[in-house]
Amino acid sequence: MLQHIIDSAKLLRPETALATTFCLLLLADLFIRRKSNATAWLALVGLSVTGFFVAQQAAMMGAPISIFTNMFAVDAFSIFFKVVILAASGVIVLFSLQSNELQLGTRRLGEYYALLISLTLGMFLMTGASNLLMMYLSLELTSLSSYILAGYTKDAEDSSEASLKYIIYGAVSSGMMLYGISILYGLTGAVDIYGVQHALMLQDVNTLALIIAGILIVAGFGYKISAAPFHFWTPDVYEGAPITITAFLSVASKAAGFAMMIRFFTVSFLDVNVSRELVGSWAIFQGFEWNRLLAILSVLTMTLGNLAALGQRNLKRLLAYSSIAHAGYMLLGVVVLSNQGLAAVLIYFVVYFFMNLGAFYLVMLVANKTGSEEIDEYRGLGYRSPLISVAMTIFLLSLTGIPPTAGFVGKLYLFAALINAKMIWLAVVGALNSVVSLYYYVRVLRNMFLRDAGRSTMPISLSIPQIVLLLALLAPVILLGIYFGPLVEYAQASVTMFGVH
Repeated sequence: MLQHIIDSAKLLRPETALATTFCLLLLADLFIRRKSNATAWLALVGLSVTGFFVAQQAAMMGAPISIFTNMFAVDAFSIFFKVVILAASGVIVLFSLQSNELQLGTRRLGEYYALLISLTLGMFLMTGASNLLMMYLSLELTSLSSYILAGYTKDAEDSSEASLKYIIYGAVSSGMMLYGISILYGLTGAVDIYGVQHALMLQDVNTLALIIAGILIVAGFGYKISAAPFHFWTPDVYEGAPITITAFLSVASKAAGFAMMIRFFTVSFLDVNVSRELVGSWAIFQGFEWNRLLAILSVLTMTLGNLAALGQRNLKRLLAYSSIAHAGYMLLGVVVLSNQGLAAVLIYFVVYFFMNLGAFYLVMLVANKTGSEEIDEYRGLGYRSPLISVAMTIFLLSLTGIPPTAGFVGKLYLFAALINAKMIWLAVVGALNSVVSLYYYVRVLRNMFLRDAGRSTMPISLSIPQIVLLLALLAPVILLGIYFGPLVEYAQASVTMFGVH
């Protein structure tokens, strides 16, 4: 047992590095001046060390490894999501260094970066959690950190409201998930997902109780990924939270939620005797078709998100509804539940990382100069700040899925997986929703290029570091739309042995 703990701890080095960084940031904040950026650079050092350990794991990764008695899985799938989350964390720290919303406040930023690292740690644990209690605890660590960060700028009118709503919705969905876990444990006598799978394959359980447990657990996952009808917190929290935290939640939190949900469903409810390479290979345990439930959630999520975004005047709130719609698109790949479908989800996440963070970065830069996130503030921006306007155009077209941007590639692989699985109606619904999304994205473009600037005549200039960071987010959106072979190969390799135990 002792040797097992030692061996397991060696494979938990990235998480250990994050926990150590969190403690160092708390201590450093006691001695560093309020306005110093030293804690931000310390956070970046901690993330770099974590990145080294993640790269080390990726280089040595062979067959999936289960550590701490099936509590946590270390495999190519979890490493893929760790890379996305870690990259998002590093970018958000750089965002934070340039955010007037944070830099002009009166609060110490050491605790802000400590909570950011704590949030990253919770997400890392979510990507590999293979035990129901571990899933719940990692979800709670992530949620508690994000509750505080959402209301970090207390001087903003809607910041405290956002945090309070986040806590209330989070508490309800968390309680529902825990109740579902308790029912599932009562039915199977197991808390690790491999034991749940084994019990469901070998014995009959009460079908109604299993359905109730599944729906309650889905509520917990749905809350984390902003899937309808568990999305109600998203618009208010995204609008009230600092732009940096909104951007982080829209990408990293969604990635962690999807990683945990995919692992739960593909292991707990997948028949190991059926290859996921086969089309339509979703295993139906106890007569309940889980893929139909997720298909309904997917259609509801993307449709509601797109329709609600049509009338938004605040760009941050518009991107919040857009984020809900994109969660619906990504659920399409989970519904297929083949290696092709899961690889499509991973491809989409990388693409989504660049285009969504890029859009939020520009919202932050404009808000720094104008003090507003309203779409009307973008009137005439195409003539006042061509670089910002052209970059925003590319990001928004990519979010729509217009070629030759990376967003087109992401949706192409999702729809291809659906067509191969004979789920053509879902692909049609997804394509129609993409057309709807074009309308509200074009509203922003119209304001930038086709409307008079009015009183807003001041150009928005960018510093060299801001231009470098913007181009670092913009270039992949263009390049991945043209040359995406390596990304596809990496995503496919990450799901090849996923779920093997």
